Amino acid sequence: MNIEAISSVWVIVGLIALGTFLMMGVLAKMFRKAGPHEALIVYGFRGTRIVQGSGTIIFPMVESCRELSLELMSFDVAPQQDLYTVQGVAVTVEAVAQIKVKSDPESIRTAAEQFLTKTPDQREGLIRLVMEGHLRGIIGQLTVEQIVKEPEMVADRMRSTCADDMNKMGLEVVSFTIKEVRDKNEYISNMGRPDVARIKRDADVAAAEADRDTAIKRAEAQRASAIAKAQADQERVAAETSSLAKQAEAQRDLDIKRANFLETTKKAQAQADKAYEIETNIMQQQVATEAVRVQQVEREAQVKVQEAEIARREKELIATVLKPAEVERQRIETLAEAEKQRLIVDAEGHASSIRAQGEAEAEIIFKKGEAEAKAMNIKAEAFQEYNQAAVIDRLFTGLPEIVKAISAPLANVDKITIVSTGNGDASGMYKLTGDVTKIAAQVPALFEALSGMQMSDLLQKVRMIGDKPPKPIAPPAGGDMK
Repeated sequence: MNIEAISSVWVIVGLIALGTFLMMGVLAKMFRKAGPHEALIVYGFRGTRIVQGSGTIIFPMVESCRELSLELMSFDVAPQQDLYTVQGVAVTVEAVAQIKVKSDPESIRTAAEQFLTKTPDQREGLIRLVMEGHLRGIIGQLTVEQIVKEPEMVADRMRSTCADDMNKMGLEVVSFTIKEVRDKNEYISNMGRPDVARIKRDADVAAAEADRDTAIKRAEAQRASAIAKAQADQERVAAETSSLAKQAEAQRDLDIKRANFLETTKKAQAQADKAYEIETNIMQQQVATEAVRVQQVEREAQVKVQEAEIARREKELIATVLKPAEVERQRIETLAEAEKQRLIVDAEGHASSIRAQGEAEAEIIFKKGEAEAKAMNIKAEAFQEYNQAAVIDRLFTGLPEIVKAISAPLANVDKITIVSTGNGDASGMYKLTGDVTKIAAQVPALFEALSGMQMSDLLQKVRMIGDKPPKPIAPPAGGDMK
């Protein structure tokens, strides 16, 4: 497709769109809508039709339309000429009328025939003339008193009288209200004077009668008041006398009761004070007893704690000190006993008198205590050196037990089947014994792991213990006793 053909297509599309827009504009111009406050009167080649609350299409040149307002019309009805009542009294009446076009199509059609080409002022002028004529006729049938005192009756008669004429114009009277009625001869203002005078007269008579009755009532009240006052004075004197007597009796009874009460109060206070002192002493004794009991409980608890601590320490000493030193203690006791026997023999050999024997016995007792003290010191020093030696000894002594424990699973085996693959000495029975030998060779490493020291260091310390010279025995205090 060449460029000219494409241009022709776009031109055609544009013309179609333009035509569509023009057609929509023409249709929008032809479509007319009527709101709820108005009626659209359409007339033309299709006849006359009424459109309310909707829309319709008006074809130009062959149809036309006009709006007819359905809104409420309010205007004053105030005839310029005087209106005469049935009494011949000239009055001026001002009223307000509310009128609207009826909503049914027939009334709208009738109102359109009557007022469609007229302006609102012209329409109100025609309606006002009709309303004023009917008002004049109604006023001529009523008295001034009826007009003034019964305005609702006048409005009802006005609506009912105008209804036929309003229907002929497609209208209805919504309301009719009289605003003002006045006259030039002051008839209305004088109309209430007789009633006012009568009411005033009745009021004066009622006031005079009220004054008279008031004066009578006042005199009677004063007389009754004087009598009542005298009686009240007599009763007051009697009451005061009786009151004074009763007050004296009450005061006497009060003094007696007060004395009794004070006596009872003092006795109760004394008893309460004594009871308080007794109770205080009892409470103090109880507090002291409780304090002593608490202290006793605390001391018993402390004693139990100390006993438990002593027992724990005793067990600890037994486990850590007494057991390892038992052999040493026996040895020291044996030496001390031998020394004691030797000293006794020496003392017996050299003593020549009772005094010498007593001194020897005292010296023996002293030496025994000194030997026990030395034994304890030696035991402590031996225990300090025995600690590592005991560890080494226990470890060396336990090596066979360790190897035995390692070999224990093999001892529990009932039967062993050995399969040799023929790979030399590393198979069969040699393999089993070789594994046991390797396990036993790992015992020194286990020993070093348990002791935390190298095997060579421990053996060196064993040699050092064996190379130590024996400690010299200190001579006994107080000189030699042979």
